[in-house]
Amino acid sequence: MNKILIIDDDKELCALMKKCVEQENLAAVVANGGIEGLRILEENKDICSLIILDIMMPDLDGFQVLQQVRRTSNVPVLMLTAKSDEEDKVSGLRMGADDYLTKPFSINELMARVNSLIRRYTLLNPVSDTETDCMTFQGMTIDNFNRLVLINDVQVELTGKEFDLLSFLAANKGKVFTKKQIYIHVWEEEYAFDDSNIMSFISKLRKKIEPDPAHPFYILTVRGVGYRFNREA
Repeated sequence: MNKILIIDDDKELCALMKKCVEQENLAAVVANGGIEGLRILEENKDICSLIILDIMMPDLDGFQVLQQVRRTSNVPVLMLTAKSDEEDKVSGLRMGADDYLTKPFSINELMARVNSLIRRYTLLNPVSDTETDCMTFQGMTIDNFNRLVLINDVQVELTGKEFDLLSFLAANKGKVFTKKQIYIHVWEEEYAFDDSNIMSFISKLRKKIEPDPAHPFYILTVRGVGYRFNREA
């Protein structure tokens, strides 16, 4: 069963979210602070399918927790914020969050996002054919079934969105996409952020996969248009 870790210091809200999650036949465990949340994640890292993470907490804030999570785990993270400031949302996405929700929110919207993230990351792993499941390029292997990337046979740790971005471009090798097209395909929602957000993801991804990030081989920039995966790879 998929297990969801809820990290929020609002105990009443946590109880409500836990109840709603369990009504969807999903298991849930609650932590009322960042330190406790990291401890619980360490104990459940092999079965945790999603983290719901609040930003404003007294011990470690959500950004600090997210940074530590991303050092060892690619589990999808849905961030909660009481602020409507776009900068908070963009910062979270750039640090590796997969989605965000601004308080107050409806339970229906929360569960729609929870189910979407779980479906995307766990239930709909491709199982079609070998070519789709495992893509091989010069020095790189992308294993979609297990969501792994190997560079020269060494595993590279990518966040969920970084993996989705790389897999999408690689599956469309040679095809040029605008930043807006990339956002719509990878985030599966209407384009809501400026181009610098996509550029930041591309930059971080290049640092992890490119032999020389200053002179990319895999993900190429098409000036004035967007990006494409090198057809020569």
